[in-house]
Amino acid sequence: MKKILLGLGVLVAIGAQSGLAAEHAVFTPGDIKWMAAPPSVPKGAEAVVLYGDPSKEGPFALRLKMPANYTIPPHTHPKPEIVTIISGELNLGSGPTVDKANAKMLPAGSFFAMDPGMQHYVVTAQETVVQLNSFGPWALNYVNEKDDPRKQ
Repeated sequence: MKKILLGLGVLVAIGAQSGLAAEHAVFTPGDIKWMAAPPSVPKGAEAVVLYGDPSKEGPFALRLKMPANYTIPPHTHPKPEIVTIISGELNLGSGPTVDKANAKMLPAGSFFAMDPGMQHYVVTAQETVVQLNSFGPWALNYVNEKDDPRKQ
């Protein structure tokens, strides 16, 4: 029994040092307060950080609400992108240009994960909410500089 308790204590200590146990967050859908998404995504989307801080080291969870007929042009991330489609549907494609005909439609409940540096884009036909989990510091780097809303 002492070995089990010691092992649990070590796991808790490791989790606390990594930041995993540093914050307690519980949200119901009514608790979520949407705000304008960061300037790294095209205008029209809303976002909320549910856990952590995407600008700092450590894990985070962020939700992004995109309107109908919305596109995030081809981009990459320096860390893995782990996404669950909460509502609506998302068309996911890969490569340096948007090609809606070759994008895969992912309905609510779908999941995808992208390795760092993978070129991809998303297109919505209806309002869509996704949850992005990853590790900070987070960045969105556009493949084509002209697509970057921060430079327009």
